Amino acid sequence: MLILAAAKPSLIDINFGLMFWTIVSFLIVLVVLKKFAFGPIQATLDERRNAIAADIDAAEHARQEAQSALAEYRQALADSRREATKIIEEARRAAEQQRSRDIADLEAEKNRLLKRAKDEIDSETRSSLQAIRDQLADLTVATAEKVVRRQLDETEQRRLIDEAMADVDFSQFAPAESGTPAEGGE
Repeated sequence: MLILAAAKPSLIDINFGLMFWTIVSFLIVLVVLKKFAFGPIQATLDERRNAIAADIDAAEHARQEAQSALAEYRQALADSRREATKIIEEARRAAEQQRSRDIADLEAEKNRLLKRAKDEIDSETRSSLQAIRDQLADLTVATAEKVVRRQLDETEQRRLIDEAMADVDFSQFAPAESGTPAEGGE
């Protein structure tokens, strides 16, 4: 049994032949892997590393461009707001100037109409006073005819003149101090 036991190799026994061929096989596999696998794997890793670095650079560049575009947009928005405020202010000023011109035009028109109305009133007052004078002259002539037909003493003449004058109300035809005719002068 001992012979049988010696013929069976155990895992903990050192076998130099097996060890040599294991090391040779390992070195051959290592050389083959280094020549055919590690180079392409390393190239793929380097390529991937470079692609990631390029993507990071591109992302950083895109972020900077986006920041720049955002700053330009904000500047354009601020400029637009300033321009809109300026346009509104100009429109407000133009409206105020137009309003002032309209008020001045209306004031001038009002003054012109008031002057024309005052002139018309003065003209009508003059023509009314002239009509009264004409009527007074006619009354005077009529009174004179009556006097000529009969002889009157001075008191009778005075009474007839006062009577004729009492029929005429001169106050309604005289121009009033305020520029408007007295009531009842229509």
